[in-house]
This record gives sequence, C-alpha cells and structure tokens, in this order.
Amino acid sequence: MSSSWELPLVAVCQVTSTPNKQENFKTCAELVQEAARLGACLAFLPEAFDFIARNPAETLLLSEPLNGDLLGQYSQLARECGIWLSLGGFHERGQDWEQNQKIYNCHVLLNSKGSIVASYRKTHLCDVEIPGQGPMRESNYTKPGGTLEPPVKTPAGKVGLAICYDMRFPELSLKLAQAGAEILTYPSAFGSVTGPAHWEVLLRARAIESQCYVIAAAQCGRHHETRASYGHSMVVDPWGTVVARCSEGPGLCLARIDLHFLQQMRQHLPVFQHRRPDLYGSLGHPLS
Repeated sequence: MSSSWELPLVAVCQVTSTPNKQENFKTCAELVQEAARLGACLAFLPEAFDFIARNPAETLLLSEPLNGDLLGQYSQLARECGIWLSLGGFHERGQDWEQNQKIYNCHVLLNSKGSIVASYRKTHLCDVEIPGQGPMRESNYTKPGGTLEPPVKTPAGKVGLAICYDMRFPELSLKLAQAGAEILTYPSAFGSVTGPAHWEVLLRARAIESQCYVIAAAQCGRHHETRASYGHSMVVDPWGTVVARCSEGPGLCLARIDLHFLQQMRQHLPVFQHRRPDLYGSLGHPLS
C-alpha cells in the first residue's frame, strides 16, 4: 500500500464570483497559486468562476470565446504554476454566437502546459422554480451541449466532466463511470434553498452509485444584490465519505485520491457487473 503522501493531491477552490471579471481572476489565481504551493497536481474551480452577472443581458455581454483573453490568462496561470486546472463553468461564446446570441456553459480542463485537453458543454440546463429561491431560466441565454465528453486521464486519475444541475441525473454519472471515469466533477453555484436540502446527499449518492471520487467546487456567499450561493465545496470518496470540505467563505480544501482504494471498493461491491440493462435501458424517457 502506498503511503498517503505519495497519493496525488487535489485542491478544491471555493469563491464568490461577482460581475467583475478581473477581480474574480485575481481571487482564483491566488487560490490556484496556493494549491500549487501546497503540492496539488490539479485544482478545481466552480461553475461561473469567470463571473456571475446581474441579469441575462450582462451575462451575454461579459461572455467570451474559448480563445479569448480570460482563458489565455488561465492558460498562462496553469503553465506558470505547473498545475492542471478544472475550470468548472465558463460562459462560452461558441462558433454559433453571431447567429443565435446564446452562449454555452462550458467546463474546460487545462493541463499543466496550459493547453485545453477537454471541454464539456453543460447538457442539462437549470430551468426550475423553487419557492423561496427565485426562478432560474438558464435556457433563456444558454444552449445545451449535445454530447458527453469521454473521461480524461490526469495526474489524479480519469476525470469525468459535468456541471452543477447535471448531478440530478444519475444516468450521466453512470455513463461516465462506464466510460472509465474514476473522478466525477460537479462544479456548482447551488442555491440557498436546494443547498441545505440536496447538495451533500446528491454528491454522496453519485459517489456511492458510480464508485467514483466526486469533486464539487462551489460558489459561496453573495454575488450581488439578487444572487447568493450555498458553498460547502467538498470531495467525496467512492464509499460515500466526505473526505474534505471547505469552511465558510472563499478558500480551498485538499484531498488525496487513492485509486487503489477505489479498485478495492469496486471488487468488494461489484455493482457494475450486477446491472440489468435489459430491465431499465430506457431511463431517459419522461414520466408517463
């Protein structure tokens, strides 16, 4: 058994994004530099790490393409720190921006040379009305992605990319696990009503059923007059134990990823060999 200090170390960053992109970058960069200094090979930033705007018009105005200035800065940051970065939800102007004036919610993975190794456009958009939390209509200004991204080999393990609301769809996590994921990521900006009720229990359920590590970097605190997020960034191991969590406010937490433990878990509890797709292969259909 390898001693724990040989296991890859990951950092999960918690921030309070505002509409000010340069201030947000400065905050994130400081956390990434600290993560690198502490020996992490991979740092995870939450959904909307780039900014959280006051309204859809401002969101569209502040958005950028993947080859724009802001991702250029993150690319340089990854290179200078020698660290991989999971940028958990970038407001992306795609090739079709001119035609439809809508953006994608894009999870971008950079390697330690600063190159984009994968990008996943959020497939489940958050169009919900929760009493006490204010309505969310992500599809008003965002287009859903059309595909899942195959898990990516990183220094910490094979990473499957998802974003926030995706965690409510176990089909997605199982699909990523079947494709080889060892770590599932749910960078998020969870609300103050759904947060206490669902956040931790959903993350732990996804970890247990997929037998993967789950890493969830979260927005926290008040972003502007009308928006606040729940925080509670965490890492869950494949047994469902929360092995690291951020305290209140911006900051980071660290966890070691033990893939030997993950393999043992999957041998002891071989649920993937016991599945019955013949009975429930059509899980994507709406309720009748």
